Amino acid sequence: MSRSLFGTDGVRGTANAWPMTAEMALKLGAAAGRYFRTDGQNRHRVVIGKDTRLSGYMIENALTAGLTSTGMNVLLLGPVPTPAVGLLTRSMRADLGIMISASHNPHQDNGIKFFGPDGFKLSDEAEAEIAAMVEGEVTPVAAENIGRARRIDDGRGRYVERTKASFPRGLRLDGLKVVVDCANGAAYRAAPDVLWELGADVIPVGVSPNGTNINDGCGSTNTTAAAEAVVAHGADVGICLDGDADRVMILDQNGTVADGDQLMALLAGRWAGEGWLNHDTLVATVMSNLGLERFLDARGLTLLRTNVGDRYVVEAMRAGGYNLGGEQSGHIVMTDFGTTGDGLAAGLQFLAEMIRTEVAASELTQSFTPVPQMLKNVRYAGSDPTEAARVQAAIAEAEGHLNGSGRLLIRKSGTEPLIRVMAECEDEGLLAQVVDGVVAAVEAAA
Repeated sequence: MSRSLFGTDGVRGTANAWPMTAEMALKLGAAAGRYFRTDGQNRHRVVIGKDTRLSGYMIENALTAGLTSTGMNVLLLGPVPTPAVGLLTRSMRADLGIMISASHNPHQDNGIKFFGPDGFKLSDEAEAEIAAMVEGEVTPVAAENIGRARRIDDGRGRYVERTKASFPRGLRLDGLKVVVDCANGAAYRAAPDVLWELGADVIPVGVSPNGTNINDGCGSTNTTAAAEAVVAHGADVGICLDGDADRVMILDQNGTVADGDQLMALLAGRWAGEGWLNHDTLVATVMSNLGLERFLDARGLTLLRTNVGDRYVVEAMRAGGYNLGGEQSGHIVMTDFGTTGDGLAAGLQFLAEMIRTEVAASELTQSFTPVPQMLKNVRYAGSDPTEAARVQAAIAEAEGHLNGSGRLLIRKSGTEPLIRVMAECEDEGLLAQVVDGVVAAVEAAA
């Protein structure tokens, strides 16, 4: 086993297939328990949350068995958003937090995300050490030192109150009709509660999880149902979350989607104008649109790019003291309010702008004109096809065609066996030529 056990966001895969088996979850729990319980004392805690996938029961029980076998005490939150785990790991003085979720993936998949005692996701180095311990033998504790497990009944309520506190004092959502799509996932109760308690007229979508319908025709990766609800109910805005509620897409009053780049542009401009944007810098990944970069440049602001993955955005934010970052896919990280992407909290910031400015969502979601961007995914089996000579030649040819007039980015997905081919260029004909040429080479080598 190697570092490949962990991807860009913990361990992820199809439930009941390596690495998302009960056996592996037990081993991961034991290894993580041994990693954090170094003094032999039984005062150590781990907080575990999950989304609504059927396989969450299996993974939760296996992790609990592994953790308690090494003397860790387990606090079970049940279904809560991922940001709630970061929040409660820190506030409950736990040594470790774990979220069981495959985020926006279909119900057949599941994942395990680890958080340190500070509420931030574990570093690559810490995950590599835990992976190495999984390879070996983790000695269980003596019978009298086995850990305990207990349910925490008010975890969701604590998250609701903390999220409401991120909304500006003195503002209410009275008179605002909001569609919220919870993807039949972890926020299916928390998100409607927060919006209603702040005064909104709430139209909920995707709030009837059954274990297998998470992200199914709903949520941030499939906004059709929410868009139809916005139009049908004459709503002012739509908020679409993913399965664990760490991503968000905003819909205007016409049902048109705005991605994370547009939301980051709005917030960065607003925060900079109020003196809230630390070091006048926004942190985003290499996937963010060139139009966002130009928007920031025109205002004297800086865009700091990182590798893809909200963990790398957060690492850069912490290293540089920045307080706003995120991804085009909808992860929005606001370290003034939390330790990881929080789709609901980011959505509230957008609603606050609607209330402050009395401007329609359709205007607030158009901070900049995106440079035409094309992204295609190629599934592969076996070795990395981008290492093939024909693919390298196709990439070189594509870059020659662009000749500095755009961007080309080829990368492996950190969560699925996919090669992602992305390019940006003002000339849409050239854009298609460049992407299709590389995709064809990758497909031939896959």
